[in-house]
Amino acid sequence: MAPKPSILVIDDEEIIRDVMVRLLEDEGYEVTTAASGEEGIEIAQERPFDLVMLDLMLPGKDGLTVLEEFTQGSPDTVVIMVTAYASIEDAVAATKSGAFDFLTKPFKNDELLLVIKNGLEKQRLLSENRHLRKTLHAQSSFQKIIGKSESMQEIFGLVAQVGPQRSTVLITGESGTGKELMAKAIHNCSPRADEPFMAVNSGTIPFDLLESELFGHVKGAFTGATSEKKGLFEVADQGTIFLDEIGNIPIETQAKLLRVIQEREFRKVGGIDNVKVDVRIIAATHSDLKLLVEQGGFREDLFYRLNVINLVIPPLKERKEDIPLLVEHFISRFSLEAGSSQCSIEKEALRVLRQYNWPGNVRELENVIERAVVLVAPDRVIRKDLFPKEVLEDRSVNVEGLEIGDADVTLKGMVQDFEKEIIIRALQTTRWHQKKAAVLLGVNPTTLNEKIKRIGIKIPSGDQ
Repeated sequence: MAPKPSILVIDDEEIIRDVMVRLLEDEGYEVTTAASGEEGIEIAQERPFDLVMLDLMLPGKDGLTVLEEFTQGSPDTVVIMVTAYASIEDAVAATKSGAFDFLTKPFKNDELLLVIKNGLEKQRLLSENRHLRKTLHAQSSFQKIIGKSESMQEIFGLVAQVGPQRSTVLITGESGTGKELMAKAIHNCSPRADEPFMAVNSGTIPFDLLESELFGHVKGAFTGATSEKKGLFEVADQGTIFLDEIGNIPIETQAKLLRVIQEREFRKVGGIDNVKVDVRIIAATHSDLKLLVEQGGFREDLFYRLNVINLVIPPLKERKEDIPLLVEHFISRFSLEAGSSQCSIEKEALRVLRQYNWPGNVRELENVIERAVVLVAPDRVIRKDLFPKEVLEDRSVNVEGLEIGDADVTLKGMVQDFEKEIIIRALQTTRWHQKKAAVLLGVNPTTLNEKIKRIGIKIPSGDQ
């Protein structure tokens, strides 16, 4: 059963409050009353209301002042002004201050109920729009993270689940898997989405500058500190700070980081005052933090503080079914950035990409596609000869990520590719002497010649 719409009636006349309560409760509304503007504001601070009936003439704070406070503190709350001394000026002022409507006492019950009904409909639309904005914001968080594989879908579900919380998250995975993108997605799924997201790569900042970067410093804290500086934790207040390569932070700084997590405060370098902050921490590493703890390079208490929720991003070689989607995404992006028509990719080239093991993960694939889009021929078709040497020469057979019925990657095709590569290497080794290559391969020269013709290997002019 849906909850009853909640209405707060603020009026200094007891008889008006009683009449409102009886009328509105009979209509199925939940009604709370207040005899003054101050009391109404205090009640509204403890719980939200869908609609407020507010008298214009009140003792203490008048209705317009109370209306302004509601507009600032609860912008989605619908306020209907009521007065026995109506004037055009009052109605205009109330409307400009954000009132939904303006009623004059004495009012007819039907008129009042109609205005309330319309006001609650507006409140419902505001609530739906707010929910839709949050949903779209959360969905847009994943626009740059491509993946249909089961492992990625599980991660998307976990991000959507933990995003709205304030819990610390530790993201682990190989370099190039997209840990910062995932951290941004968590931030964008949270109530902090409109607040700062500050990213710092702990592995690229010199140790002697890291604390100043994180916590700031006071004037004169060290040579060159000519003025006070805010650190990233202070800048990220109410938002999120992303600490990439957390395993590289020195032990001394780890102690200060632990204090921020536990006490939500820190001291600037050279300072004596505590700075309070409300910051969500997301950390990431490609290192084995447990091993670092065992070796004494990472504090055990900090590890457990960070590892509240562990998000493990799989390497690209373990989710090869995502490669076609990623390729399509990168082709569209780089074609658009180049201001050129959309490229396509031949099946053979896509098969090469799916067979490669991608030690550099998604980042490496991104670079390979960018290079191909830049170098592509006028026909705008990406072929495998546009790929770097290491991608073409990796002929290791890897069936991870292949799907049943996949027309682009089959056992027959993989065997043919492997056979073609071995024959070409033998021919190159023997300077394209087919008889010597046949001996090297342990096959009859006639058999080798037939394979060369069937596979379509072109023998350079002048060679046999």
